[in-house]
Amino acid sequence: MRKFIEKKGEGVHHISLEVDDIEAELAELKARGVQLINEKPYLNAHRNPVAFVSRKNTRGVLVELIQYMDKKKE
Repeated sequence: MRKFIEKKGEGVHHISLEVDDIEAELAELKARGVQLINEKPYLNAHRNPVAFVSRKNTRGVLVELIQYMDKKKE
């Protein structure tokens, strides 16, 4: 993130959206022609699957999809 701030200045680096099924969301986005940075999710430091949508589709804002694995079912 330091490099981002040095290059672009202060501001929003990315937003994160919680999804129930990250695999399904990625498949839906891909089917709609959305460019993805990660076509397959990977585990973040907290062991939750995440994936990013390209800034090219979101007016320059990096969008992260995250599925919380330890979330209790309601």
